[in-house]
Amino acid sequence: MAIDPAALAAWKSFLRAHAVLIRALERELLAVRGLPLAEYDVLVQLAEAPEGRLRMAQLADRVLLSRSGLTRLVERMEASGLVRREVCPSDARGSFAALTEEGRRRLVSSAEIHMRSLRDHFAGPLDSGQMGQLREACDRLLEWSPEEPVRCPSADQPVAEEV
Repeated sequence: MAIDPAALAAWKSFLRAHAVLIRALERELLAVRGLPLAEYDVLVQLAEAPEGRLRMAQLADRVLLSRSGLTRLVERMEASGLVRREVCPSDARGSFAALTEEGRRRLVSSAEIHMRSLRDHFAGPLDSGQMGQLREACDRLLEWSPEEPVRCPSADQPVAEEV
């Protein structure tokens, strides 16, 4: 089955833009705070979770990593004192990743750099109309996904500036 050339061109452009943006965000966060973007993402997800913790499976879904990839990442972060693992009291086989005070401090100290990078590399080049169109297009793609859609906060729902 063939794909429309315009759709293929859009796909390639989307992939290139994503790769370039992620590399820029990673480069700046590493250079200024020595924090990989994946670790920053884990800290954000935990900070936004009730009680600052999530089951490992939930965290893997939110940061879009495989369970094994997340386990290795959390182990490194635990060794750095940014997170701790907790046994789930209702299911001994399950565990939580929980944000430590050091992890929260590291997140807060990195947030300004990350937000500036987002403004410079993502929000800056697009006007509000283009941003709205991009949001609508991404939401539409998520609705058509065979998996449960992951929704971004609605436009009227505030996004935490500090993380």
